[in-house]
Amino acid sequence: MRIAGLVKQSFIDYPDKMACVIFTQGCNFRCGYCHNPSLVLPELFGQNQLIDEQEVLQYLEGRKDWLEGVVITGGEPTIHGDLPDFIRKVKQMGYCVKLDSNGTNPDMLEQLLADKLLDFIAMDIKSNPDAESYSKIIGKDATAIMPNIWRSIKIIQQSGIGYQFRTTLVPHVHPVGIADDIINFLEYDINFITQQYRDGDTVAKNLAK
Repeated sequence: MRIAGLVKQSFIDYPDKMACVIFTQGCNFRCGYCHNPSLVLPELFGQNQLIDEQEVLQYLEGRKDWLEGVVITGGEPTIHGDLPDFIRKVKQMGYCVKLDSNGTNPDMLEQLLADKLLDFIAMDIKSNPDAESYSKIIGKDATAIMPNIWRSIKIIQQSGIGYQFRTTLVPHVHPVGIADDIINFLEYDINFITQQYRDGDTVAKNLAK
């Protein structure tokens, strides 16, 4: 798997667990406000030296008595076909695994859940879940992917494991009241949260260079 970053311990990325955070390289979205341009834009991939999978697994093996969980984020982890095999190795060490995803690969989510490889899922809902709203955020026409987004939401809600839906609210990008529209779409799911945008090194700024 293409691993381009590793945070060896975090108190904030996995609810109620001390976790290691693994960043995968590559994404099928181009959200302008994304703070990981070097994981998203191929022309910036050279900024991160890929970390050998075995090196990561060896680190995790040596921290089993200290860490409780592993967070796999990106980029978008589900674009990597070897993700299930990697998670299986992590689970065999006894770790709980949290996956961060944009929900575009429901088949992968179903496979991971069927194989009991996930303990928590966090899905980013980029905007009101319709093609027009999503297209404004992700940098391409979202018409073809919306059925996947809707299906992933249902899969996660019915998964029987811990989960969270989250939306980053960006001034002058998301309309006022968007959070109410999303929570209504989610049928008032209590596992929905919003995050406030923070300025920084973003995809949009790098595209403008």
